[in-house]
Amino acid sequence: MKKLLISTALAALMATAFATVSTGAFAAKLGVSIVNFDNNFQTLLMHGMQARAKEKGADIQVEDAQNDVAKQLDQVKNFIASGVDAIIVTLVDTNASKTISEEAAKAGIPLVFVNLEPSDMKNLPEKQVYVGSNEVESGTLEAFEVCKMLRAKGKSAGATAYIIMGSLVHQAALQRTKDVEQIFSTDMCNFIKVTDKQSSEWSRDNAQNLMTNWLTAGPAPDAVIANNDESAIGAILALKANGVDLKNVVVGGIDATQDGLQAMKAGELSVTVFQNAKGQGGGGVDAALALAKGEKVDRVVYVPFELVTPANAAEYLNKN
Repeated sequence: MKKLLISTALAALMATAFATVSTGAFAAKLGVSIVNFDNNFQTLLMHGMQARAKEKGADIQVEDAQNDVAKQLDQVKNFIASGVDAIIVTLVDTNASKTISEEAAKAGIPLVFVNLEPSDMKNLPEKQVYVGSNEVESGTLEAFEVCKMLRAKGKSAGATAYIIMGSLVHQAALQRTKDVEQIFSTDMCNFIKVTDKQSSEWSRDNAQNLMTNWLTAGPAPDAVIANNDESAIGAILALKANGVDLKNVVVGGIDATQDGLQAMKAGELSVTVFQNAKGQGGGGVDAALALAKGEKVDRVVYVPFELVTPANAAEYLNKN
C-alpha cells in the first residue's frame, strides 16, 4: 500500500512537471542594474520590468548603479556570481557596454541592454540584445514639430534656440542632439539658429540652473529643445522665475512623462515625444526570459517613439 502511494505521488509530480514544460512556464532569476533610481524615466522602466516579471512569474533583483560605472560593473559581476539566469542593464555609460558585454559572455549568461544603446549594438555577442527605441526618431520628431510651431507663430526668420542635452556619455543624448541639428539645417527649418547647447545630465535642477544662466547672459530664446522632459521642465521653471511669458517660447522635451504631460496641460510644454517605458521595460524582461530558455531573439528590438502635442496629450496620460 505504501509503495502504491509513493508511486501515485511520483506520477502526480511527474505530471505536474510535464504540464509545466508544456505550458512554457519558466521560473527565472533576473538581475537588473538601473542607471539611477532618481531619474524619472529610469524609474518608469524599472516599474515596467517589475510588472512584467511578476506577470511571468520570474524573480527579479533590481540594483541602483547611482550613475557610477564601477558600481554598475560590480553589480553585473555579483549577478554572475549569484547565478542569475539573465542580466538586464540600463547603461551608466555607453562606452562601458563592451566590458559588461564581455563579462556576461565569458560567464555564458544572457544580457539585455534596455533603453540606452551599447556602443556596438549591431555586433553584440550571442545571447545579447538591445531593447529600446530608435533615437533617430526622437529628436527628429521633436525638432520638426518645434520648427512647425515657430512657423505658426510667424517666426520664419532669425529665431533663436537653446539645446539642453542629456548626459554626454549616453548615446541617446548625442543622437537626439544630432537629430535636432540636422532638422535645423534643412531648408524648411534653417531659420532657427542654436545660440548654445549644454548638458543638464538629464536633471531638472541642472537644466533650471543652465536656463537661468542663459537668461542672465542674454534675451529669452524663441525655443528651448531639451533631450528629455525633466530638462524641459527645469527650463520652464527658470523661464517663469525670470518673468518670461511662455506663450512666446516653444519648449520641447522627450519621454512624455506624467510631469511632462501635466506641464503640457498647463500650456507650458509645447511638444514631447512618447517613449514607452512600460514597453521597453517589459520587452527587456521578455527578451531576457526568452534568451534564458535558449530561444532566439532579434539582436535589436525597437519600440516606436510617438509625437505628443496638446492636441493628443490626453491619450498619453497614465500610459507609463
